[in-house]
Formats: sequence, C-alpha cells, structure tokens
Amino acid sequence: MQPSPIHPVLPGDIEARSFAIITEEMGQTNFSPLELPVVKRAIHTSADFDYAQNLRFTPGAVEQGLAAIRAGAVILTDTQMGRSGVNKQVLERFGGRAECYMADPDVAEAARTGGTTRAVASMDKAARTLTDAPLIVAVGNAPTALIRLSEQMEQDMHFRPALIVGVPVGFVNVVESKELIWHTCTKLGVPCIAAMGRKGGSNVAAAICNALLYLASGRTPMPKAKETP
Repeated sequence: MQPSPIHPVLPGDIEARSFAIITEEMGQTNFSPLELPVVKRAIHTSADFDYAQNLRFTPGAVEQGLAAIRAGAVILTDTQMGRSGVNKQVLERFGGRAECYMADPDVAEAARTGGTTRAVASMDKAARTLTDAPLIVAVGNAPTALIRLSEQMEQDMHFRPALIVGVPVGFVNVVESKELIWHTCTKLGVPCIAAMGRKGGSNVAAAICNALLYLASGRTPMPKAKETP
C-alpha cells in the first residue's frame, strides 16, 4: 500500500487548514456560536471528534468565562502539564495568571496528614487563597479535584468559581466525578464546561482555556450579534 501524497503547507496555514477540515467534518451542530470554537479547539488538540458529542456547556458558560478572563482571572489547573499548556502570554494581557499547586510543599503535607490526594489539597488551598480575582478551575486529570470542588460549593455558599472546566481522563471515578460536578454546577448556577464520559486530559483542559483566551483577545473572531428587526 502506497502512502498518501504529502502536500507542502506553510507553517502559518497549518492551523487554518486544520480548522477548515474540522469544520467540514463536523457538519451541522447544536452548539451556540460561542461554544463552537471551544469544541473545535478541543478536537484540534486531540484529533478526536467525540468532543462534538460529549462536550457539554451550562447556559452562558462561555460568556461567563470570557467575562472572568477580561476581569483578570486566575486559571488554576490540577497538573503542571495543564498549566504549561495555557497561553499565559495572552492571559497576562488581561492581568490574569495561571497557577498549579500540585508540587507545593504545603499541599503535599496537607495531603499526607489528611490522608487525601494532592488534588484535593490543591482545591482546598485555592478556596483559601485565590480570592483576589475571578477563579477558573481547569481539571484535566484528577477526578478527586472535581469531587472536592463539588463538596466545597455545597458547604460554602461564598465559594463560587467563575467557571469550572471538568475534563479529567481515565477509568476510576472519572465518569462519576463529571456527572457530580455537572449536577452541582447546574443546581447552584455555577458555569461549567465538562467532557462527559471517560475522555479528557490536561491537554484538553488547556485547549478549552486557550479557546476562551483566543475569543477574549480577538484571535478567534467573536460571532456577530444578530440584528434585531
């Protein structure tokens, strides 16, 4: 079997060509004009069109995420890989920053003494310390982080992240944690973007954050508002 021919593509055209292919293969969808770029960015990162079916948005989640970014949001990730993938140059233009507490000594000690995971201890630290700006929590690895976020919101009426991105990947408690955070966010009115099922990952969490950053910065054109008659 002969390999398919390779056609030269300029570096600047690769992303545009990729998104054109994604748009063509997706066809018609029920996503809103603001949700669609987020879904396409997740597919672009993973080459997995299942995100066109499993990515779910609470009403207005993208709009509220954009508002948080423009107000100087802190993006908290549950892995250093996720933090590395967030476009911090764009985030910093809005006065925001990206954080990951997983390697912090105090988080490791809290997890050890509490008999829990570092992801849980990271969420506890975030709730205590990240109070100076809107908080976007992007979880791509640890279902225990989503479970703890749900507990925190249920227990403390003042703890309300500006947006939760729940896309951990795996087999143990992954599906259940996404269903839990979706239920809690829906009940309490907290914006949420979740990839239901087993699929996800730190790369997808970062991709969703970057899709929001690119929308906020104008790199991805904002859909035009419909004209009223």
